[in-house]
Amino acid sequence: MDNKLGFKPIPMAVAVVLTLLIWFVIPVPQGVTPNAWHLLALFVGVIAAIIGKAMPIGALSILAIMLVAITKVTVPELDPEGNPIKNPATVAIKDALSSFGDPLIWLIGISIMISRGILKTGLGARIGYYFISLFGKKTLGIGYSLAISELILAPVTPSNTARGGGIIHPIMKSIAGSFDSDPEKGTQSRIGKYLALVNYHSNPITSAMFITATAPNPLIVDLIAKATNSDIHLSWGTWAVAMLVPGLAAMFLMPLVLYFFFPPEIKETPNASQFAKDKLQELGPMNHGEKIMLAIFAVLLILWAGLPDLIYNDLLVKWFALEKMSLAVNPTTTAFLGLSLLLLSGVLTWQDVLTEKGAWDTVTWFSALVMMATFLNKLGLIAWLSKLLESGIGGMGMGWVGAVTLLLLAYMYAHYIFASTTAHITAMLSAFYAAGLALGAPPMLYALLLASSSSIMMTLTHYATGTSPVIFGSGYTTLGEWWKAGFIMSVVNLAVFVIIGGVWWKVMNYW
Repeated sequence: MDNKLGFKPIPMAVAVVLTLLIWFVIPVPQGVTPNAWHLLALFVGVIAAIIGKAMPIGALSILAIMLVAITKVTVPELDPEGNPIKNPATVAIKDALSSFGDPLIWLIGISIMISRGILKTGLGARIGYYFISLFGKKTLGIGYSLAISELILAPVTPSNTARGGGIIHPIMKSIAGSFDSDPEKGTQSRIGKYLALVNYHSNPITSAMFITATAPNPLIVDLIAKATNSDIHLSWGTWAVAMLVPGLAAMFLMPLVLYFFFPPEIKETPNASQFAKDKLQELGPMNHGEKIMLAIFAVLLILWAGLPDLIYNDLLVKWFALEKMSLAVNPTTTAFLGLSLLLLSGVLTWQDVLTEKGAWDTVTWFSALVMMATFLNKLGLIAWLSKLLESGIGGMGMGWVGAVTLLLLAYMYAHYIFASTTAHITAMLSAFYAAGLALGAPPMLYALLLASSSSIMMTLTHYATGTSPVIFGSGYTTLGEWWKAGFIMSVVNLAVFVIIGGVWWKVMNYW
């Protein structure tokens, strides 16, 4: 009989010790309530367990929900009128489960299910081979083809791992193999190393460009909205427009920068274009499922961008003196519409949806972490932490520009110690954002800088996000090369989003 534990003992022991240390040993600081401090203890323990991979993140989230409910740390002793709370245990479990009703969480969960259609129909591979057939006569052209394919798939593929590792990476490997560039043969430098790096570094940039391009982005939207009392609530369209110019600039520079630092031995690739054409020939004409998937893809983008409402209320109403009416569709509602159409058309079956474990996993861990972050804010702990940061940095007399620079760099490069972007964002973003605002940072500018940095930081290590071990594990680069490329691209990308993004956001009157 298998008596193997459901967790890794050492990382779990570390997480438990940290929790107990904060809860029982470290005194509750002045200005912090015991409930807030105890929730912080649970939160730190959960984050430590995620970093140490003590259990799958979904399983840890179930533990987090249980601990919040059983300890009742979210429930005050008295209600606002000064009376004892009735049925605190019931209130606690309602608090612990409160984020399962968050539309943003379901937006990502449902979008992951939709992206399964791209894999199932083969539409993603077709898009990749199509661009290589057009631009694949030079190695640099293949790099741009991979980047463009990644960009096109990003809006409807919230799993950046599925996009970069599941769709683009097999295409990249087949192209490298056609030039006999194989790590097992020691020929990875011919073309494979360069293409693998482009394959990977496309991923963080596209993740920054759309709310639905990576799972943690809605978490950022939620945390920023709560920090500003919903004064800043980034819609799908607002985010996409804001990130469009700096994102395209970063995507243009990335293959060139990597080409300079990691030049492939093979520069001319006339056979690649023909190879891609042969692959497209093998795929044959677009099948029924691909056509439906493409049509639904277009519908999702149109509705997420708010085009029907924009065209009717901003154009047709003015031109024809029509009565105004709202044609806006909530982004989560749009995602449910897309999934419903895929189910009705038979492109996806209910079994496909049930077996999309990543989606259900995301809904679970997302709900748990958002819940903990929400109550840390409600209980005043985020405000307390931000004041500590504010007083520490404010004393340096740097002004808001210097303060934001320091906070941004500390936030981004802290990712060297995180193996999860979600854990990193949950642990740090709220306090860093609040501190920056207190030090005078323009709210929208700083929000967009933190949002883009939350994806840019994925460049840094071979454990930074789910895509990294997939591509690094294929063996095309050494660990040193991977970290070198990661640091270089982090600097380039950050500079692009700060400078080009800053100018673009000024033009857009965001600050």
